[in-house]
Amino acid sequence: MRLTKILWVHLLILAHAALLFAAGPVRAAEPVRQVVQLNRAWTFTLGDPAGAETDDHADRDWQQVNLPHSFSLPYFLGPNFYVGYGWYRRSVVMDQAWRGKRLTLEFDGVFQDAEIYVNGVKAGRHRGGYTGFAIDITRQMRPGSNTVAVRVNNLWNAQLSPRAGEHHFSGGIYRDVRLVATDPVHVAWYGTFVTTPEVSPERASLRIRTEVENTAGTDHAVTLVSRIYTPEGRLLTQETATRAVRAGATEVFDQQPPAIRQPSLWAPGNPALYRLETEVRRDGRVADRYSTTFGIRSIRWTADRGFFLNGQHLYLVGANVHQDHAGWGDAVSHAGARRDIGMLRDAGFNFIRGSHYPHAPAFSRAADELGMLFWSEAPFWGIGGFGGEGNWFASAYPPNPDDRPGFEDSVLAQTAEMIRIHRNHPSIIAWSNGNEYFFSAPETMDAVRAFVRRQVALMRTLDPTRPAATGGVQRGEVDRLGDLAGYNGDGAALPAYLNPGLASLVSEYGSTIASRPGAYEPGWGNLTEPPDQRGSAARYPWRYPWRSGEAIWAGFDHGTIADIDFGKMGMIDYFRIPKRQYYWYRNEYRQVPPPAWPGPGQASQLSLTADKTVIHGTQGHDDVQLLVTVRDAQGRALSNSPDVTLTIERGPGEFPTGRSITFRHDTPVDIRDGQAAIEFRSYYAGKSVIRASSPGLKDALLVIRTEGPDPYIEGKSPLARARPLVKYPALARREPGAAPGNVVINRPTAATSSAPGRPASMANDGDDNTAWQAAAADDHPAWSIDLENIYAVHGVAVLQPGQAALAYTVELSLDRVQWQPLTPAQLQAAQLPPGLRARFVRVRFASPAGAVAALSEVRVLAVPAAEAPPL
Repeated sequence: MRLTKILWVHLLILAHAALLFAAGPVRAAEPVRQVVQLNRAWTFTLGDPAGAETDDHADRDWQQVNLPHSFSLPYFLGPNFYVGYGWYRRSVVMDQAWRGKRLTLEFDGVFQDAEIYVNGVKAGRHRGGYTGFAIDITRQMRPGSNTVAVRVNNLWNAQLSPRAGEHHFSGGIYRDVRLVATDPVHVAWYGTFVTTPEVSPERASLRIRTEVENTAGTDHAVTLVSRIYTPEGRLLTQETATRAVRAGATEVFDQQPPAIRQPSLWAPGNPALYRLETEVRRDGRVADRYSTTFGIRSIRWTADRGFFLNGQHLYLVGANVHQDHAGWGDAVSHAGARRDIGMLRDAGFNFIRGSHYPHAPAFSRAADELGMLFWSEAPFWGIGGFGGEGNWFASAYPPNPDDRPGFEDSVLAQTAEMIRIHRNHPSIIAWSNGNEYFFSAPETMDAVRAFVRRQVALMRTLDPTRPAATGGVQRGEVDRLGDLAGYNGDGAALPAYLNPGLASLVSEYGSTIASRPGAYEPGWGNLTEPPDQRGSAARYPWRYPWRSGEAIWAGFDHGTIADIDFGKMGMIDYFRIPKRQYYWYRNEYRQVPPPAWPGPGQASQLSLTADKTVIHGTQGHDDVQLLVTVRDAQGRALSNSPDVTLTIERGPGEFPTGRSITFRHDTPVDIRDGQAAIEFRSYYAGKSVIRASSPGLKDALLVIRTEGPDPYIEGKSPLARARPLVKYPALARREPGAAPGNVVINRPTAATSSAPGRPASMANDGDDNTAWQAAAADDHPAWSIDLENIYAVHGVAVLQPGQAALAYTVELSLDRVQWQPLTPAQLQAAQLPPGLRARFVRVRFASPAGAVAALSEVRVLAVPAAEAPPL
């Protein structure tokens, strides 16, 4: 039977090849692959109404929304957002050309549990908020109109990753949706993988692996044609292969075209992109066409000499980037992602760490096109000071053994989806398994390390061309479990991680809380004078020869479940206006002098400008960034910050708040230092007239034109409704009535000095038997800790080893500038007086006069400031 099957397959292939030869040119059925964007014209409601998946469900009272969309629209920073269910519905008309086709819905991201229904029938489900997925709806579709309904929830789930993280977790279909119609024999979802095993300026070898899926009921002989085009669009090479693909199976075609001579190597200064055009033929016709962009470049991470791109050493100078923008939250347009990357590139950065989950395909594509190196991260994530189960303050890894198999499957599934979706992007130079997952219950750490080994093995298997990195691994003995380690915060200076013997970088440094405009400084003294290199003559003394790079925390302000101010650590604010810190880096890295800072004056008028005045397309991929500036009569920019309102007077479009938005100083919708900004979208073609106004000032007008289908018709096209800010209930971070907890374990520490083998981290490792010790020559020893949140402090305990205790002072601070000492009576009290809030705690010792300062453990009992009763 087996021999007969093999002979039949060979005969089928030979017959197919003879048919192609005899028939001459292949007949192309156009279009062979049809992609229909589905971002427009959805209805939406919060809650979980019964029967919402059915055709006849009454949704006339639901909101009219477009994608990308967030449950919590509008969102302007802060720890509170809607948690629960939401439903999306829209109609899809079956095209006659789709008969006999395979139909799939492709989602780029839904947070975080999505159930998809077509005409009342459940077609599929996906769990995981940061990776795309495809749902086959061929059997559910019918001629005429079809109802697509999506039930989404963003409920915390003990078995779903992430269980914790310092961001916000708003629900919604916050990335693109499209319907794809293909022949039953087609290239699988993200089914191409182009690698460049050997790269030099003289030649580059290629390997193309293409997955061809056959969902037909019969076997087919398939011919695959792969054409490579240069960045200029010239056909470079063509490879053809024929093989049988059985019914219901997926076959991988492995092709190795001739080497490319004098390739244009992708790099930050030369973001050259080649194109692979894949053609699938069966039965004498073209069944599918699929396009893949890729770059030719080589990467090498070394333990002793850092990072190399195309054989040349390159120090990575980067920033961490979350995916959310003012008002729109996580629902960011393609243009918004591109602007973010462009702002960092223009300041002289060459590297982005994607914090702390896979970003949208549009983000990776923009990184390719703009020449920005990118670290892509899986959502295995921890947050310090975790409470009990039930929200994103939980242990990163499940304490309950019953939850572990499901959770591990969730992490591995999203890791695999991340790699599959993004693997052809030359900008991506590392896959990271997560961030700071050592913030797990202590009893789970052996299981955490075992799981990290398993995850790293999967990453290496799925893509052996990039290192499997471990992210934020400055604690927990997890940094050596992968190929590349990223150390956050004090991990850059702890002795255990200095020249660690494997490739490494500083994956987070910095973290200065500042509202715009902020100070003209880097925001982190260690950049120019790290603790272990004080007095060094080097310009950047911590850029050791073995270190691959560094990424500031953070590029942009972002939403967070921590205190609202804790999200203001970006060098660019939430509205995408640079703080002065941004200009410090731009001057330092690109030698571009900072602009003149605005000052107070007699405000006379407003100006309203945009990054461009044309929006291309009506599917929400493009938008414009509006900037309003307060000016005097001569046109000089002022720092005055009166209330300013933007209003759409005529035409299509919307702000996150609807048809108008008002900026008020010291509110979530803020105007500061004389400027305010917001992103404007339009889902209809036409001209939009926008007015900026402020009492007593001359107005400004701006016209934005949207090009594309779906024309705006005055009086008929629906207008965006007003969306007021909603104050959602705060997340319950701990068990009700729980006592203040010790919030220092594994937090970043610093000290004026450390004796060999006695680093500062030993005073907050939870072990009374280990101790930080100052160097013998340190005449003014001090130890400090960053609590990485703003806390209401209830008590501080200081433990010193040995019998001879030294006198010390404990101080609290919010900014490392102003310090508030605690009195001896306060330290001895069972509870500190209310109102003591801190992010930093410092212990300073009196001159020891021959004695050596040491701390075996410091404990800070506190609750998050957002949880504390109002004063």
